[in-house]
Amino acid sequence: KDVIGLAETGSGKTAAFALPILQGLLENPQRYFALILTPTRELAFQISEQFEALGSSIGVKCVVIVGGMDMMSQALLLAKKPHILIATPGRLVDHLENTKGFNLRSLKFLVMDEADRILNMDFEVEVDKILRVIPRERKTLLFSATMTKKVQKLQRASLRNPVKVEVSTKYQTVEKLQQYYIFIPVKFKDVYLVHILNELAGNSFMIFCATCNNTVRTALLLRNLGFTAVPLHGQMSQNKRIAALTKFKAKNRSILISTDVASRGLDIPHVDIVINFDIPTHSKDYIHRVGRTARAGRSGRSITFVTQYDVELYQRIEQLISKQLPLYPTEEEEVMVLQERVAEAQRIVKMEMKDIEDSKKLGKRKRRQGDNEDDDTEQFIGVRKRIKGKSNGKGRKVYLLLYIRDCKTIFIKGASKNNAMLQKEKNAWCVTRIYLVFTVKYAN
Repeated sequence: KDVIGLAETGSGKTAAFALPILQGLLENPQRYFALILTPTRELAFQISEQFEALGSSIGVKCVVIVGGMDMMSQALLLAKKPHILIATPGRLVDHLENTKGFNLRSLKFLVMDEADRILNMDFEVEVDKILRVIPRERKTLLFSATMTKKVQKLQRASLRNPVKVEVSTKYQTVEKLQQYYIFIPVKFKDVYLVHILNELAGNSFMIFCATCNNTVRTALLLRNLGFTAVPLHGQMSQNKRIAALTKFKAKNRSILISTDVASRGLDIPHVDIVINFDIPTHSKDYIHRVGRTARAGRSGRSITFVTQYDVELYQRIEQLISKQLPLYPTEEEEVMVLQERVAEAQRIVKMEMKDIEDSKKLGKRKRRQGDNEDDDTEQFIGVRKRIKGKSNGKGRKVYLLLYIRDCKTIFIKGASKNNAMLQKEKNAWCVTRIYLVFTVKYAN
């Protein structure tokens, strides 16, 4: 029978659909047996890991099809006809429309995990296209933490006489989660964040920010203050997103700073504390954010920052969860001791963020946000060499990328081309990046 399952986060929804699929595959082995649709790339990779772990004894083959990866490489994987296909809707539709020989006409199981978020991310058109090209004679399992009008509409369109399994009848958080709020002026958010991280040192943290830009800014701020923080947001390349999660899961980094890309479905073990640095604009997202801790019977804590501009949003959260949260205890005098150190770090970060923006405007090689070849936490200040051009036997053109900090005056000698490059900068005599072109002759 078709199933619609509603349950709180961390309650084992993945195993609830993985085990029946593996049982069916054991009885009737065939390629393209099941399709699992997920809203995010990270959740797709996590589900794949769980399928491979649970189905290792029967040799189950899984393929993950998500955006941000090479289409041709994915087409080659699809040509091997795996048993389980785990995909985001957008990239799957791309392959259904463009990859020759690929179809899902023999599909037996369709699973939509985190269905409410799939629909909230405007994947409705893609989901409709997928439903039109898969067999009607199939089993459909729809899982969601919340029942929305869009989910009800999808249920009517894709499920036949479903069995409804509802673990939770209202929006709620798990009992072992200790939830707090802290009311502070917006200009002191950074100081209070650093104070809490110092006070609760030794724990692992997930810090949620509202935008990609604030995620990067907060990560840079904490690194400048000596914390091992790693960012995760939608503008990072897929490889860097996976690397960031891997480092946090392996406890190489104690702080993961993320947008809502990591708020749903991801099972990251041993997250001790969730901090809502920016309060979520949608109350239901609060449940998913704090659901990253206190999973599978463990205890956990969450702290939500509420500024003078967030009171209405916070009241909606309390109304949704039918609970008034206690105030997190802090001593203002102890917090303000850190003000000077944090202010200095903020000044440094402001310059670094400007460097990042300038590099984007200049169209130069992306860096610092996760696309550089070095570790995501390191800032590489110094000289980076890139060799371009063809050798004519006598010499080779070499591009030197120089980072010069706190310069007062720069004296330029050389071709007018170099000076023209510098004149493009807003301040030609005090710049942070200079591009010089030299011709270097090599002795044979």
